[in-house]
Amino acid sequence: MDKPSTEAAEAAARGTATPAVGGGATAGEAITAAARRIRAAGESPARPARDPVNLPAIRDWLGAVGDSSPVYERDGLAPPAMAQVWTMPGLRPAAPEVADPLRAMSAVLDEAGFTSVVATDSIQTYLRYLRVGEQVSVRSRLTEVTGPKRTALGEGWFITTESTWCVGAEPVATMRFRVLKFQPGTAPAPEAGAAAALRPVISADTAYFWAGTVAGELRIQRCGECGALRHPPGPACPSCGATRPGYVLATGTGRVHSFVVHRHPPLPGRRLPVVVALIDLDEGVRMTGELRDVDPDDVHIGMPVRVEFVRVDDELTLPAWRPADRPGNVLPPWELEVTPTVVISTALATRDFQDVHHDRDAAVRRGGRDIFLNILATTGLVQRYVTDWAGPGALVRGVAVRLGTPCYANDTLTFTGRAAPDTGGERVVTVSGRTARGEHVAATVRVTS
Repeated sequence: MDKPSTEAAEAAARGTATPAVGGGATAGEAITAAARRIRAAGESPARPARDPVNLPAIRDWLGAVGDSSPVYERDGLAPPAMAQVWTMPGLRPAAPEVADPLRAMSAVLDEAGFTSVVATDSIQTYLRYLRVGEQVSVRSRLTEVTGPKRTALGEGWFITTESTWCVGAEPVATMRFRVLKFQPGTAPAPEAGAAAALRPVISADTAYFWAGTVAGELRIQRCGECGALRHPPGPACPSCGATRPGYVLATGTGRVHSFVVHRHPPLPGRRLPVVVALIDLDEGVRMTGELRDVDPDDVHIGMPVRVEFVRVDDELTLPAWRPADRPGNVLPPWELEVTPTVVISTALATRDFQDVHHDRDAAVRRGGRDIFLNILATTGLVQRYVTDWAGPGALVRGVAVRLGTPCYANDTLTFTGRAAPDTGGERVVTVSGRTARGEHVAATVRVTS
């Protein structure tokens, strides 16, 4: 099938820049008609990057995400997660990019009142690493527009595009990208009686346990007379009646004794579904907690698990559970303090000048709590986390990310990961990045040696 000409693509984009809602057409019908025209125009003309791949921009990006790998500067290569960075329009684009499908569709939705935007997910594939001095161009096509949808941010429309980056005629990277354009001020009101995340009642009998979780220890009450273990804690030993409680440190491993999958009603501070499991600890007592980083359909009685500690704030850390893996398959957790400087520097290093990433007043006006990480920064942090573990010899072949709760300035973002066994020289690493409000990013990274 022949590609439409450059003139046709530009005409389609121009024709949808200001949709007229006339002749009885609703706003939704006008948006849908505009989407059909842009989609029918097919792939956009090649749009060159403002600058060739260059070392100063690479150094800025490495510094912002904290990536200390020597490979990029030593070998004159660009980090693969920078693929999209080179063709970002920048703060003041030299000329209107009327042929870019995402910008054209965004203009349609801006006109209809859907003026706020957040990226929701992307799937990037890297055919090879870019080299310093290469000139990159990008072609894009609109693949889907769906809406109106009611979301936690407000009523909006999802825009999906597919892009291919080339050096000359050679494809070097591809991406499927989705954003939500929404109306600020249309987020659903909090339910009556909505509360913050539930907190345990800490008493004199249980204070030692919660002090342990803050310290990263799983403590089990042990009788000072007969040595019997018990959980939950209590003032007197159920075996001998003594009131001399102490504690021992558990190994943090066990098996699922039973579990439930909670799908409704909503839980304060939780995204559903939530798996709640009763765990048989190796020490012989049982403990209840959330089972994380696992598909509810994959949970089974007897599943081996290990503890992880979920920081809520300075005073509370919750014990939770995750599937146990063979040695070497679990990545060490990485905790990042997301300061305002991290949010702003990563936005600038990725050439994303959306005001919600550097202007707190604008972010709040558009429905946020504060400025927050952009999807390019999150992708870069995911890549850094995996390559720090895999080592400088690893090659990243693809990164897929799905964003959940925003990661705001002053949040603590904790990354955890699991690597699947090597298959044909490739390993797939599953990554989760969480804040106190829930999962910010779920990602998979494909790496080869």
